[in-house]
Amino acid sequence: MREEDTVCVGSDGLKYCKVCGEAKEAFFPKGGFMGMKKHSRQCACDRKAYEEEQKYFKDKEHRELVSRNTSICFDESRMEEWTFENADMSDAVMHRAKNYVENWDEMQRNHIGCLFWGPVGTGKSFIAGCIANELLKQEVMVKMTNFNTIIDDIFPLADKTEYINALASYQLLIIDDLGVERNSEYALGIIFSVIDRRIRSGRPLIITTNLPLKEIKNETMLDKRRIYDRILEMCTPMYVGGTSKREMIASMKMEKAKTLLNTNRGEEKCEWIIQKKQYLFGRNIL
Repeated sequence: MREEDTVCVGSDGLKYCKVCGEAKEAFFPKGGFMGMKKHSRQCACDRKAYEEEQKYFKDKEHRELVSRNTSICFDESRMEEWTFENADMSDAVMHRAKNYVENWDEMQRNHIGCLFWGPVGTGKSFIAGCIANELLKQEVMVKMTNFNTIIDDIFPLADKTEYINALASYQLLIIDDLGVERNSEYALGIIFSVIDRRIRSGRPLIITTNLPLKEIKNETMLDKRRIYDRILEMCTPMYVGGTSKREMIASMKMEKAKTLLNTNRGEEKCEWIIQKKQYLFGRNIL
């Protein structure tokens, strides 16, 4: 667009925007500056365009940062779908998890973590993933992993301290499925080092486990006891009960497989997929 289409010259000799009516030039005070009498200025249209440009680049930088941090946080891409938007928010524990995120600054300042415990398949990992994804949106550095992965990663390293310190550096560390890892002296030593270093870092920790809370509190084996004592020191226990979602999905899958083998109807297959997701996430995600 040509300048004459958007700019006009006023009676004072200054250029004005034809859209917003504001001056695009102004006079230097006291007769001029280095021989110049006028200087350019932004009109309302210019300021709006500049603000929109800045917002675009800021939003782009935010999206890239969140995407990068998300890829670091999760080992499996499916975990990126574990969000409060896809959850059944009528569940009391899910509400507490959402409150944890909403009060993150306070939780971080006071080093408060969570211990989600309960039977297999009740959604403990999903809840922890919801917390992770919501905080990732706020540009919080989160890492969600498990001790089997940690032990495998750390085994060949000459400098194990560097790896453990890296885990301690995340603003939030989530350890999934405590108790399924190997019980060797070496493994328990690594687990203790990670937990102990996390406590000394002063940063929150979230744990999920199938172990009963009573078993955690009454553990008699010394190597495990010192691990569990430190976890209970910084993590608030929250029971996650209910029917195993995995068993329900397996049952639905078995019944639908029988139907598909007989009918091979694509529409029924799609409907089953929808039902499966609705059961997992507690709402219509379409």
